[in-house]
Amino acid sequence: MLYTIRHVTEFRYSQPIRESQMEVRKRPRSDEGQRCLEFSLSVEPDARVHSYVDHLGNTVHHFDVARLHQELRMSAVSWVERLGSRKLPERLSSDAWAETARFAQDFNNWDWLHPSQYATPSEALRSFVNDCRIARRDDPMSTLRELNTALHGAIAYVPKSTRVDSPIDECLQNRKGVCQDFAHVFITIARGLGIPCRYVSGHLFHRGNGGSNAIPTSASHAWAEALLPELGWVGFDPANHSLAEQDHIRIAVGRDYADVPPARGVFMGMAESELTVEVDVREVPQ
Repeated sequence: MLYTIRHVTEFRYSQPIRESQMEVRKRPRSDEGQRCLEFSLSVEPDARVHSYVDHLGNTVHHFDVARLHQELRMSAVSWVERLGSRKLPERLSSDAWAETARFAQDFNNWDWLHPSQYATPSEALRSFVNDCRIARRDDPMSTLRELNTALHGAIAYVPKSTRVDSPIDECLQNRKGVCQDFAHVFITIARGLGIPCRYVSGHLFHRGNGGSNAIPTSASHAWAEALLPELGWVGFDPANHSLAEQDHIRIAVGRDYADVPPARGVFMGMAESELTVEVDVREVPQ
């Protein structure tokens, strides 16, 4: 499958500001099952854009607009090829838990097994786990499939019901949230079960499955990936009650949202800011 993505972020300020410093994560990853064929990032007002690849393989662009401006617009256009999805089993062998436990001996998995800023256990989480009867089953894969189903059934997808900096308790207590919340709850529970798990920011080409929790067509998206024996990283999308497969386009991975926001920065000036985001994902006929 071939997709084009147009991702526009715009900040408007109530008064002219003197300077903006910004870092952006919008370039799709090129890794297993996915290739970024083309990418461009334009900035208005014009600025010299620099980039680097962080230790997790995410591309980060950064720039500085050092003159008066009242609007800042970042427009990214990507062409991404997604290769065919692999067939994943319903369950793993009986010794998969023992193999999963060995992941903890690898220092590279430390971040994926311990709490992080938005993926921290709490009393609300423990109550939720008990209410939904979430526990280790015969193997890690069937356990995570069951967790995916439980989250989708227990939490409603409600746009703007939480903020990007909302703790998981807000989602759990109100039983509603957005894709970031689903991912954070999934990750926190999976890590508590001893399964390495990480956060994925990206986009979803939405084919309209009619599910009550289906995210809107034009939106950034987030899901979780778990490290499983024999399979490697496997994506789970509890907001849509699916695995993260061919229509999921990966931008960046991290411990949670705090590691991989699409845009983050600071400005100099006395002004209020307003943020708007537009995302358009389209499949290209081949």
